[in-house]
Amino acid sequence: MTAAATTKYSYVPVAGAPADGGESGGCLCAPVAVAGDGDCGAAALPSRLYRRRWLMLAIFVLYSLCNACQWIQYSIVSNVVERYYGVSSYAVDWTSIVYMITYCPLVLPATAFMDYMGLKKGMLVGAALTALGSWIKCASVEPTRFALTLAGQTVVAVAQVFVLGVPPQLASAWFGSEEVATACSLGVFGNMLGIASSFVVTPLLVRNHEHPDDVERDLARLFYITAAFATIIFLLIASLFQERPPLPPSPEAAARAPVRPGCLAPLRRLLRLPAFCLLMAACAINVAAFSALSTLLNQLVLVHYKDGEEFAGRLGLVLIVGSMVGSVASGIVLDRTHKFKETTLALFALALLAMVGFTFALPTGSQALVYAAVAAVGCFMGGYMPVGFEFASELTFPESENSTAGVLMAGSQVLAVGFTVGYAWLLKATGDVWANLALSASLVVGAALSALIRPDLRRQAARASALRGSPLPRAHAHVGPDDPGRLRSNASDSTEDTDVDSSDDKLSSPPYSPAFAPPPYAP
Repeated sequence: MTAAATTKYSYVPVAGAPADGGESGGCLCAPVAVAGDGDCGAAALPSRLYRRRWLMLAIFVLYSLCNACQWIQYSIVSNVVERYYGVSSYAVDWTSIVYMITYCPLVLPATAFMDYMGLKKGMLVGAALTALGSWIKCASVEPTRFALTLAGQTVVAVAQVFVLGVPPQLASAWFGSEEVATACSLGVFGNMLGIASSFVVTPLLVRNHEHPDDVERDLARLFYITAAFATIIFLLIASLFQERPPLPPSPEAAARAPVRPGCLAPLRRLLRLPAFCLLMAACAINVAAFSALSTLLNQLVLVHYKDGEEFAGRLGLVLIVGSMVGSVASGIVLDRTHKFKETTLALFALALLAMVGFTFALPTGSQALVYAAVAAVGCFMGGYMPVGFEFASELTFPESENSTAGVLMAGSQVLAVGFTVGYAWLLKATGDVWANLALSASLVVGAALSALIRPDLRRQAARASALRGSPLPRAHAHVGPDDPGRLRSNASDSTEDTDVDSSDDKLSSPPYSPAFAPPPYAP
């Protein structure tokens, strides 16, 4: 490896942490810069950014895309699926709802598995389940096999628990502190890109044919293409994806102590934080409203546009492209301003205005007006997710990002089921205007909950303490034999590695090593 300049840091123990690290195998330390080669009596660790971090992120984006593109694969052409399989629109809705149903009971075990076995093995399980479910769906192309196609969709839905919580964890493992929010938003971008691709590809491959044999041919083509892509993604993760870089991306990442995996302990700690509970409720409302709108967009459009399947598909694409733009933009804004509460409130207010505009644009018959309204809805509602992830990481410091994101998304998926079912009922019982106004009202509630959040930015406080060289206050440390903590901070003094392909730059991970542990602190 070509020698690169690195900044050395010594590590100061966090107030209240045992010197031997308890049972965690290391201590929770704050990084303090050491001038030159001076020695303060504490161990020093280098940090470095590797260019390959972008490859790891790109692999995850494709992995997330492959799973997300199947979420509303049936709902996009719901009228075709209803006629081919001879089922109701409610049955077709369940091909989307099953994603939400399976997530809630499985997210905590999946999070514990990934904490114990590592990020790569968790992603391999998710990719394998996605491929398996996709191949099961290939065998379901028969009018009497709707139960089998729902079973395959359920297997793919189970894989989702190994996807949604990964972006903040991957970002913190590979990216420097000043780019972690942007990296997280790009990880969320993969999920949005998958949904967008489904809105484009599905209506193109599955046409509204009169003859069932033609529909059968189209569905088979769609399912086989998806299954082949899922298999390629599994092989890509197995061969190229790496758990973590040889050196941590930032000094604060190097100072993290290992986290003891578990299901219920992280949940109990998180639910004791009022600010996190308020954020979880607000985030759940945003995600649930977006999920309901995405799932039923085809039915919503067909109310006003006869034979408007392709228009609905294009609207879905605009919705998700707007979400991708909003997601990346919000990540950049957070990295530059660190205004978490203000950003969430602004997104809720703008999403409310956009949703009201969409409600009254749809009946006008003006496609240009509908496109503009849908783009705004996607930008402001879809752009919320990376903000929610990063705000949660701030409020719950020093908890694992994987646990925090998992619990955050579990609450969102629970509410998304109710929103989707209720939105479908309102659409049939009262019409699209009142159904959309109900979604708009929910955004008002979400904004009110966000306004109540006390922005206790613990990760920012940890960064300030680390840069001052003072021990972290007890309020920002969570270390003990039962709940070893992890330090997270936003300082970034790493340097870019210019040689990422050298033979000594290979990754060697032990079976359980979810974080970078500093050497034991010697006073």
